[in-house]
Amino acid sequence: MNKIYIAGGVAIIAALVAGVLLYQNGNTAADNVADNHILMSQPLTAADADAVKRGHYIAVAGDCVACHTAPESKNAFAGGYAISTPFGGIYASNITPDGETGIGNWTERDFYRAVRHGKGKDGENLYPAMPYNAYIKVSDQDMHDLWMYMRSVKPVRSAVPETSLPFPYNIRLAMMGWNLLFFDNKGFTADASQSAEWNRGAYLVEGLEHCAACHTAKNIIGGDTSAYLQGSNLGEWYAPEITRNRYTGIGSWSEDQVVEYLKLGSNHVAVASGPMAEAVSNSTQHLTDQDLHAIARYLQSQPGSDRQKPTPLSAASSAQMKMGENVYSINCTACHNSDGKGIPNLAASLADNPAIMGPDASSIITTVLQGGRGAVTKGNPTSGAMPGFAWKLSDEQAAAVATYIRNSWGNAAPAVTAGQVAEKRSLLKLPAQMAEGATP
Repeated sequence: MNKIYIAGGVAIIAALVAGVLLYQNGNTAADNVADNHILMSQPLTAADADAVKRGHYIAVAGDCVACHTAPESKNAFAGGYAISTPFGGIYASNITPDGETGIGNWTERDFYRAVRHGKGKDGENLYPAMPYNAYIKVSDQDMHDLWMYMRSVKPVRSAVPETSLPFPYNIRLAMMGWNLLFFDNKGFTADASQSAEWNRGAYLVEGLEHCAACHTAKNIIGGDTSAYLQGSNLGEWYAPEITRNRYTGIGSWSEDQVVEYLKLGSNHVAVASGPMAEAVSNSTQHLTDQDLHAIARYLQSQPGSDRQKPTPLSAASSAQMKMGENVYSINCTACHNSDGKGIPNLAASLADNPAIMGPDASSIITTVLQGGRGAVTKGNPTSGAMPGFAWKLSDEQAAAVATYIRNSWGNAAPAVTAGQVAEKRSLLKLPAQMAEGATP
């Protein structure tokens, strides 16, 4: 009987603790926001111009336009973009001031609750594809300025398809449990032991730029693991490690080289492609040099993984490496050169490139099969483009050239298998190698 009482007491205490945590987790009372009834759709005045200008910078730093604008659409923030997740596609909402299909009927508090707490106007839980777990760190002043800027955006009548995930991910109430595990309902706290520059970088990386959303590995239910900024699989791509690790991170880059990459989309070795090209084009190229240096300073202070460079494979002892060398010589040297050093700001240098040596070869496989285009920036408007070779190379050949690149010119990494290429080819919905003599 005593055991029953004890078990019951433990259950009651656990329920009370969970209740308190859920309350704290969902509490928005600390938000310093005016409790007025001004709606987003109400007109601005001339006195609001400075706040709108500041808010535009915040929107750029948060890269809001990337997710809330459908591909090829000319209507910024009108939604409709299907964000790919391991659980299915999640449609980004229309966040223009349209009163019917957008958020024109939202108040500033409604806006704060959605952006910083993941709660819709009617209290529904948003999916963390909207990175509110990062935006919770955005300051009250920046939130207010962002609100003012969004009020200035052109209203667009555009109904967005309903997100329909398979069971059990369609149960939005379950997000309460997710939030309990992974959402820390606290704003940004500066580290008094660090410089003002470092803290500014931390504020941007952890909050507005939400770098962990891509560069930190996720667990089985989509929460961040403890491997902060140490790289993560994005399906078609791999977001590389961006810590001071010198093997697979950016520890061997100078601060200026990090800034150059974020501003131009390329530097001495890397060219931003895939999702990172979008982030550079839409967001980081527009940041001030001061903010970019702050980001670089913070990133290069992060300890990162303990990965160490292995002994590279060699063409002399590996048939796959020999095949890869031949494929590279025929198809790749024109742009990337025989020494792998590429063409500055156009074709990526492959030599001693940490992103290429990561534990996950998804990005190089996708690039070989599908091709890609670098970030288009004001400082590098021509960018560079690479054709896809899915039509020309077999799975074995693509795996061989990827393995060769990952183990040449100072690189060293595990071999890529034909099976990995076949899986990526299927994911990308690319055709098999064409028969000899066929026209692509």
